Amino acid sequence: MKNILNIITLCVIAINTLAQHAPFRVAFGSCARQSHPLPVFSTIAECNPDLFLFLGDNIYGDTRNMNVLRSKYEKLAQNPNYMKMTAQVPVIATWDDHDYGRNDAGKHYPFKKESKEIFLEFFKEPEHSERRKREGIYTSYRYETGGKIIQIILLDNRTFRDNLKRFTGFLKKGEKYPYRPDYVPHKDTSKTLLGKAQWQWLEEQLKQPAHWRIIGSGSQFGIEYNGYEAWANFPHEQQRFINLIKKTRAERVLFLTGDVHYAEISKIHPSDMYPLYDVTASGLSSTWLFATPNKNRIEGPVMDNHFGLLHIYPDSIVAEIRDVQNTVRIRRTIQAHELTFR
Repeated sequence: MKNILNIITLCVIAINTLAQHAPFRVAFGSCARQSHPLPVFSTIAECNPDLFLFLGDNIYGDTRNMNVLRSKYEKLAQNPNYMKMTAQVPVIATWDDHDYGRNDAGKHYPFKKESKEIFLEFFKEPEHSERRKREGIYTSYRYETGGKIIQIILLDNRTFRDNLKRFTGFLKKGEKYPYRPDYVPHKDTSKTLLGKAQWQWLEEQLKQPAHWRIIGSGSQFGIEYNGYEAWANFPHEQQRFINLIKKTRAERVLFLTGDVHYAEISKIHPSDMYPLYDVTASGLSSTWLFATPNKNRIEGPVMDNHFGLLHIYPDSIVAEIRDVQNTVRIRRTIQAHELTFR
């Protein structure tokens, strides 16, 4: 009997040890055309993550007709693969331009209030949520793993964003772009990406205690300027974010982004602080012909349909990009101590 009790005790200890070391797993992705079969959602369901995070272009709405926008969301809702995933995996989301309502649109899109209500309805936002009370859809969530708090901050890079500055010049012979850029960086520092209220809210969020901070943004944060949409078109806003991290002493910040129809990991090295990683997963259904120049790229690109998967431990995050066959195409381990102030 004593031996049996010892065995039971060891089994309980082993189970508790495994539970303590089990990671919190976040699947994430963007760019899901509702008319596509979207088999990637079945693959995500098979991975059984704790959470799925939509990073924008969750559908391709692109309309001024709100009934059309609703019908496109409903098309996604009825997709069997999406239904399989949502039956077992909680979903949170922010948006980008195509589910906002128009390609590359910002604060002047005339139906942004109506689009917001449809978005919140689709993702079952509680009636008394703060998200429903304020302009825009920015929000945050808190989860726990191994006794550590994971804060997920979802930004709204559409509702308050000033117009992008058009590229009006000519490409010179020998320039590195194999395409004509759409936009150039703003030099006018009054132009905003997040808007005053969201910046104030973000500062308060970064002051809250958390072990890991995951920042979800539809537009890429850590890439170099490439002529398309990105934080690089608002370099003063990008620097403002970096300065805010320094001011609040927020540690273990990791960006998750979408938009570009391929996957990559970028890394930047701001002065007087730790490096910032940007894990881009963009291609739940969409693909692109080429990856743009990016001197900050340290992994990728992956041009096939894919999703991202974070394995979050107290001492590290393992960031993966997996394709529809669930093959790991990128794996990068980021240590917690790497993302701290010295």
